[in-house]
Amino acid sequence: MIFAMSELSTTDWPYPRPEQPPVPRPGEAAHTVDVWVVPNFSMLTLFCLLEPLRVANRFGRTLFAWRLLSADGEAVVASNGVRIEVDGPLDAHCHGELLMVISSYQPEVSVTSAERAVLRHVAAHGGRVGGLDTAPFILARAGLLDHHRVALHWESVPAFRAEFPHIAVSEARFEFAGQRLTGSGGAAGIDMMLQWIEHDYGPALANAVGRQLVHQRVSEEEAWKAGAARTLEDLPRSVVRALAVMEAHLDQVLPMPEICRLAGQSQRQLTRLFVAHFGETPKQCYLGMRLDYARRLLADSRCRVTEAALSSGFVHLAHFSRAYQARFGERPSVTAERGTV
Repeated sequence: MIFAMSELSTTDWPYPRPEQPPVPRPGEAAHTVDVWVVPNFSMLTLFCLLEPLRVANRFGRTLFAWRLLSADGEAVVASNGVRIEVDGPLDAHCHGELLMVISSYQPEVSVTSAERAVLRHVAAHGGRVGGLDTAPFILARAGLLDHHRVALHWESVPAFRAEFPHIAVSEARFEFAGQRLTGSGGAAGIDMMLQWIEHDYGPALANAVGRQLVHQRVSEEEAWKAGAARTLEDLPRSVVRALAVMEAHLDQVLPMPEICRLAGQSQRQLTRLFVAHFGETPKQCYLGMRLDYARRLLADSRCRVTEAALSSGFVHLAHFSRAYQARFGERPSVTAERGTV
């Protein structure tokens, strides 16, 4: 608040600050966004999508309106257990300028062919269609992401690539180009909406909204470097090299002596470093990485158990099943069934 008030004292502050920001109805604002929330959606992603629009209305008056939709018009429960009322059902008569889909866990469990047909109808009639977090799975299944670069939550990237190898996956937090918008969810929704505001109303309003949200806009390159530095800065170089080698060979498992050779460290010393930093040996860490990868494949795609096992370097299915259940407390077939219901 102190920062925001200090901004008010500057002579170049271009926007009024009404005490009650307007929340216009669809049709009363310059832009209307329809938001289809899928059961188990991320509440954080929804708020990060809508809050920049609300604050833009505070400074720029009636610029944005929005409607929350569900498949049947009934309330939807988010992944945190909170029940959200919606404004109506998803149907082919959505008249917003943009239809955004928000999902998180098990994105396709409740989605039917009828809802995918609605998405195709909106796109065919010139509407912008987008998805955040895991929603690109839904858009891709509807055939709406061919020839588009796609951004989605990093944890779901392996499964998405396995299921839609013809679609280019972006390393950016969001992709905002043409008639398709996709993003990784969470705070990426803020940056996506700020870019929209800047494109239509200029950087002054976008920066004002960002300051009000106490959100520092950074480039994709800066964000990646900052995240990588925070993750790796405290690790010895040999450990970082070993992790990179493991990550690059999840499907074709390398023997531990070869990993140590590529990391430039003796096996005894590398084991000591891994135990000190992670509480487990390099072999245990490698196994965990492969199992985590298999779980992402099973949870976020239509990958079969055998395919997930082979993709994560397991030759024997029984060994894979035992290791998987020991790590996650359930058989891989249970995870696969839950992901394809």
